[in-house]
Amino acid sequence: MSAARSRQSLLAVNERTQKRKLSNRESARRSRMRKQQHLLELTSDETRLKLENRQILERVERLAQGHQWLESENAVLRAEVAELAESLRSLESVLCYAEEFDGVATDAVKPSDHLLRRWPPACVMASASDAMLFLV
Repeated sequence: MSAARSRQSLLAVNERTQKRKLSNRESARRSRMRKQQHLLELTSDETRLKLENRQILERVERLAQGHQWLESENAVLRAEVAELAESLRSLESVLCYAEEFDGVATDAVKPSDHLLRRWPPACVMASASDAMLFLV
């Protein structure tokens, strides 16, 4: 009896061991499947993110080129403003000279451009010798 019981006990242990091994194999198979699925998702994400990154870099490049163009255009416009401001100062000086030495009233001359109205005439020449230096 004890040998039969020992044999049944051994068979029960073997059966549990076999079930555990089978369960472990199934669990490992599911784990490999999840790992494979995760790897596929990561690969898909990588592809999508690379495409998105390339599109963003292209947009940044276009914006940088546009910014560079605007900066150069702005520099040209600033130079034009400086040139026009200098021309305006010269014209104002001539008007002041004409008013001071010829008695011509410059109040009748009204600038039509709103930019010209920003700078009121400034009579910077104090003497006739300064005016002559300017005209030369």
